[in-house]
Amino acid sequence: MSEYRIAENMEVSLHFRLRLEDGTEVDSTFDKTPATFQVGDGNLPPGFERPIMGMAAGETGSFTVTPEHAFGQHNPQNVQTVARKSFDDEIEVGMVMSFAEPSGSELPGIIREIDERDVKVDFNHPLAGRTLTFEVEVLSVAPATTH
Repeated sequence: MSEYRIAENMEVSLHFRLRLEDGTEVDSTFDKTPATFQVGDGNLPPGFERPIMGMAAGETGSFTVTPEHAFGQHNPQNVQTVARKSFDDEIEVGMVMSFAEPSGSELPGIIREIDERDVKVDFNHPLAGRTLTFEVEVLSVAPATTH
């Protein structure tokens, strides 16, 4: 019986943990259902797929992923000023809200500042600009099946 290794078009099930530079955990599946995805399907940024290539079930690893290979650098152009009157009274700094794009899709934004006239909304990914530690435990690897 051959042991499959992570490669393009393989279905992978794994536990992962994401930590910030200071060790703060921002996400983990170790205490819940593992993540299952097809390599190359876009569920994981390439910077998270690349380091696990070649791993097999039962293997573990810890990888440093720079912002360019994770969620990008923080882009000041993604911080927009919106008229305060466009919001109801129930907003506060740090709140994540959903905004409609012209295409009809939704885009999350974080409220950064509020004054009587304007609200600054940050549309960068919350982990943009952060170097992350990506820890994995590979549970299974198999050829992907198409439905």
